[in-house]
Amino acid sequence: MFAKMTDALDFHSKALVLRAERQRVIASNIANADTPGYVGRDINFKDAMTTATGVGASALSMASSATSKVATHANHIGLRATTVSMGTTALAYTTQTQPSMDGNSVDMDRERANFVDNSVRYEATLRFINGSAKGILSAIQGQ
Repeated sequence: MFAKMTDALDFHSKALVLRAERQRVIASNIANADTPGYVGRDINFKDAMTTATGVGASALSMASSATSKVATHANHIGLRATTVSMGTTALAYTTQTQPSMDGNSVDMDRERANFVDNSVRYEATLRFINGSAKGILSAIQGQ
């Protein structure tokens, strides 16, 4: 019964960890905006949450399969994907919207927008966790 009460907390705690990891990746993109040849990275949050919660695991892409050493053909070469702290979620490359002479694919306007959006969602997740914890605490105290 207690497990059912904490399911929402578990879901939001996983989301919080993924939001923090995405924030780190976006900050890395911003820090390398002037590095020649740097290719921006990002986390597909939907796929990462699917992997972290274990719901709909069959819908994962080949990038996730490559990290678990599964190939569709015997002659395929396995790639080493970058893993985030929640498991086998691979970082994806961002699409280049403004070509540059030095090969850098970071679009600062998009990265700033992603950073702010992710920050707001991180704060919302924190508020959900606080609300759930307060609800459980008031139920325990009988108020």
